[in-house]
Amino acid sequence: MKIEVWSDFVCPFCYIGKRRLEMALAQFPHRNQVEVKFKAFELDPAAEKGIGKNIHEAIAEKYGISMEEAKKANRGIGEQAASVGLHYDFDNMKPTNTLDAHRLEKFAATEGKGAELAEKLFHAYFTEGAYIGDHETLAAIVESAGLSREKALEVLRDPNAYLNDVRVDEAIAQQYGITGVPFFILNQKYAISGAQPLETFTSALQKVWQEEAAAPVLQDLSTEQDVACADGSCIVPGKEEK
Repeated sequence: MKIEVWSDFVCPFCYIGKRRLEMALAQFPHRNQVEVKFKAFELDPAAEKGIGKNIHEAIAEKYGISMEEAKKANRGIGEQAASVGLHYDFDNMKPTNTLDAHRLEKFAATEGKGAELAEKLFHAYFTEGAYIGDHETLAAIVESAGLSREKALEVLRDPNAYLNDVRVDEAIAQQYGITGVPFFILNQKYAISGAQPLETFTSALQKVWQEEAAAPVLQDLSTEQDVACADGSCIVPGKEEK
C-alpha cells in the first residue's frame, strides 16, 4: 500500500494528522507493507523568511481577529496536538517561508532519511521554537537526522537544488485539486483531507487493504450462451452436439 502525504512544516494540523496516521499504522497488522511518502505543499509561497511577528500576531492579522481570539484559536489547536502526544509552543513559534525546508526534505529522501527529517522539522518548528527559515538552523536539523551538515548547506546555497522535486509535488497537488493540507492519498484511489480522527485513518487502512487483497470479481457482460468451448468440446449454436 502506498500513502502520499501533502503537508507543510508550519501547518499545525499537518503534524497532528501525521501523528494520527502513524498511530493508525502502529496498530495495522500489515504496516510493514505500507510505504509513506511525503509531498511538498507551501501554504504561503510568498511568505518572507522572517516576518518579524509571532504566530499570534500573524494569525490575528491574516484573519482579521483580535490577539485574544488568535490566542484562543491556537490554544484549541494546542489541545488537539496534546491529545496525540505533541506539545505546541505557540509563544515561541517563528513563522517563515518553508521552501528551503521542503528542498532539504527532498535531499534527505535521496539518502533514505526523508521521513526522519520531516519529523525533526515539524518538532523543531512547533515544539522547539526553531527558526526553520535560517540556513544554519536547517543545516543543524539535517545533521541531527544523521546527514551531512555541509551537504545540507550546499543544497541551501543553490536555490535550484531539489527545487524541481518540490514543484512537481505542488503541480500534482494542483492536478488533484488539493487546496489545503494535510492531504492523504492512498493507492492513488482514496483521499483523506485534514487531520481526521484516528478512527478515520484506521478504517481507511483496513478498507484499502481488504480491497487490494481481495480476489478480483468479474462482472459478466456476455449476451449469448453456447458460444465457447469447454470440457473438451464445443457446442455450435442451433445444433446439438453429436
